[in-house]
Amino acid sequence: MRFKKVVHAADAVAVIRDGDTVASTGYGGNGTPDQLFVALEQRFLATGHPRNLTLVFAGGQGDGAEKGLNRLGHEGLVKRVVGGHFGLMPKLEKLVAANRIEAYNFPEGVITHLYRDIAAGKPGTLSRVGLGTFVDPRHEGGRMNAATREPLVEVVTLGGEEYLLYKAFPIHVALLRGTTADPDGNVTGERESLVLENLALAIAARNSRGLALCQVAWVAAEGSLDARTVRVPGILVDCVVRAEPEHHMQTYGTSYNPAFSGEMRVPLASLERLPLDHAKVVARRGALELTANAIVNVGIGMPDNVARIAAEERISDLFTLTVDPGVIGGVPMGGADFGAAVNWQATIDHCAEFDLIDGGGLDIAFLGFGECDATGSVNASRFGERVPGCGGFIDISQGSRKVVFTGTFTSGGLATRVADGRLVIEREGKFRKFVERIGQLTFNGPQAAARGQEVLFVTERCVLRLKDGGLALAEVAPGVDVERDVLALLPFPVDASSAASMDPAIFLPGPMGLRSRLLDLRIEERLSYDAPSNTVFMNFRGMHVRSTDDVARIVAAVDALLAPLGRRVHSIVNYEGFRVDDDAAPAYMDAVKYVQERYYLSVARYTSNAFLRLKLGADLAARALDGRVYSSAAEAAAKR
Repeated sequence: MRFKKVVHAADAVAVIRDGDTVASTGYGGNGTPDQLFVALEQRFLATGHPRNLTLVFAGGQGDGAEKGLNRLGHEGLVKRVVGGHFGLMPKLEKLVAANRIEAYNFPEGVITHLYRDIAAGKPGTLSRVGLGTFVDPRHEGGRMNAATREPLVEVVTLGGEEYLLYKAFPIHVALLRGTTADPDGNVTGERESLVLENLALAIAARNSRGLALCQVAWVAAEGSLDARTVRVPGILVDCVVRAEPEHHMQTYGTSYNPAFSGEMRVPLASLERLPLDHAKVVARRGALELTANAIVNVGIGMPDNVARIAAEERISDLFTLTVDPGVIGGVPMGGADFGAAVNWQATIDHCAEFDLIDGGGLDIAFLGFGECDATGSVNASRFGERVPGCGGFIDISQGSRKVVFTGTFTSGGLATRVADGRLVIEREGKFRKFVERIGQLTFNGPQAAARGQEVLFVTERCVLRLKDGGLALAEVAPGVDVERDVLALLPFPVDASSAASMDPAIFLPGPMGLRSRLLDLRIEERLSYDAPSNTVFMNFRGMHVRSTDDVARIVAAVDALLAPLGRRVHSIVNYEGFRVDDDAAPAYMDAVKYVQERYYLSVARYTSNAFLRLKLGADLAARALDGRVYSSAAEAAAKR
């Protein structure tokens, strides 16, 4: 065999020079090129070079201890970091907190897009992501410490709208990872859990006149790879390193699981059930916000338990779970396996996943939160000397139509138990998560309220909702004293006048029956009448009409609400994620005609789905009704 581009790890990293900008792929331990990190660390410890590197990374590449970019956490080796998440890299995090290196924290998705824009020779990445947060240069500009002074992001105005411009810079060396390579440098990824940003990063290095180094598990004979499986072509790869197995684990929690790479599917019943504790209470209450046909994102930690609840309740097939490094469908894993999933439908490029997120393609996101203030603004990125960073939090929280923040009400020693269908708080946590002033602005509550985003805070003892004036107490767990256990621990007033009890099924050991709930129309809960404006709001978001019996239930509920009024009303109808089966469609559209002709003064319908707008418009016009269907709630309200 001719080895051409295949070299030892030490020879590969020998091309890295003092002052280079080195960008690496990876997400936790998924697709992280550990063998190259090991070789680079060994070279620095032995020779003192390379020095003063700039490290660039999108996802956090570490295990919270020694692996990943922790290996490069040496003063002198690194001068500057531009990263998405630092929480899994305590050695770099300590250098940042001590002002020993320059550090920028940008949203994860922005960094993946920056790779693509550097590859395309653009001046930077133009995005709305980060406006109104600590990344905005009118706040901190993403600078993480006093040692960091150079502005790398600026506000620009185009067409009367504000954007952030994240400035491009050359990538001198890209550190990549795949499964198999041939001597020409063609790289496949058949046993990787994620696709990640390998291709965009390789092109960015190539077009920066830099180099791409790639570690793999195996080297195949020249010309033997199936060209359809090649993820990074050899023209973009300068050298290949065969990794030792201990430095090429599939994730930091699992050496190899064929389910993570999509080579097999596993029975969901084999997944371990969560114990009934306060973490499961939070996940169960969060899962009640799921709707059929929704595209859903889950974050790491308590949020990823929502995926476990979905598996337990056998509802994973009713919507699509996603994880921001590129997993579509299936059941996301947690802990050291986070980023991987089983039974997925597809894994797509990291950059493409954030195209979906940043462009508004998520229906609902489940995220954690560290601190929240009276305005509903959230800090999830900085806590004193801890500077974990934002990761994909800013992209996801700004891009999702609905955000559910999940976490405990207090932290640091909180002890609870669930008994007899009630929550018992045995010891309060030392740290308050609802505070007068947050440590960093990662999510802007007033901006979210202004754009009409639905925002909830789900804890083990209560649920709060974001409204125009701030937070309102929506639900309280059975067994919880509202005054003592909630209001007395808040440093700001909240409206508690409409607080209801949390669903009792959350606190019982058996299944909650979520499948039947999601398949139920729940039509009575979807209709509301506002007397001052004489407007009926019909929230058909995520509703699936399967039969003529469903149509009859809808008509009966509308009649029950509107007939007693004795007058015509205005109507606004939300059709986001709406579906009607072909057999029921004629009856449904006839019902629409009946309701409009009997009850409406005016009607404005909306959905962001262009195909659904076209289909509804045609069906309405065929019945001599106004076929206009608007693309957003704001447009519908304005045109009503």
